[in-house]
Amino acid sequence: MALFRDTADVSVRPAVPGDEDAVTRVQVSAWRATHEVALGDGVVDALDTATMRERWARAITAPPGPGFAVLVALDGPEIVGFAAVGPGQLVALEVEPGHQRGGHGSRLLSAAVDRLRTDGAEQMVTWVLDDDAARERFLSSAGLGPDGTSRTLATGVRDVVERRWSAAI
Repeated sequence: MALFRDTADVSVRPAVPGDEDAVTRVQVSAWRATHEVALGDGVVDALDTATMRERWARAITAPPGPGFAVLVALDGPEIVGFAAVGPGQLVALEVEPGHQRGGHGSRLLSAAVDRLRTDGAEQMVTWVLDDDAARERFLSSAGLGPDGTSRTLATGVRDVVERRWSAAI
């Protein structure tokens, strides 16, 4: 076995057309593993994955404005995670459950912060569902913290609370 390879085993790159299938797969898989109980029975199963795929395709090929981007994490040639950013905001960051704790989330967060800084942001915000202790630990270890703002979202089964986390970047 060679000590070094010609290409990186893991990396982050901007999403390109065709990545929407993998991004949708990762999102549904991650939500099923992390949020299924919080969202309510059947919510993840009821997701309209065709619509999700179409929305990710549009986000990748025709972002709604400046400062929006989708990034993907690769393990070899396989997409195992993604991050989506908007002006000053980490909109989403998910990693396939079988690939968590391998540095993909940290690489995605770092790339997202770099993108936000490039677009002129000095602060980043993101939202965390109540009872997502793993995400709270991850964000806290990266220097983010709750800022006291919350919002309630309806899932169709129950209402869930998200708390806003922020940090200067």
